[in-house]
Amino acid sequence: MTVTKETVIGDLLDANADTAQFFFAIGMHCLGCPAARGETIEEACAVHGTDADALVKTINEFLAK
Repeated sequence: MTVTKETVIGDLLDANADTAQFFFAIGMHCLGCPAARGETIEEACAVHGTDADALVKTINEFLAK
């Protein structure tokens, strides 16, 4: 799986729940809420004031292992 900024968080978590750690690390602790699960990574990062490109890079590096 390759993640992009347009990847929906819920879809990513369904595919690999271990990726939740990267959202928690940048302060996104609301992953269980329906709104968060339906957001894209880019939308969530905008709300939380974080860099979507950096998060996508980190997640893709993790998934490549």
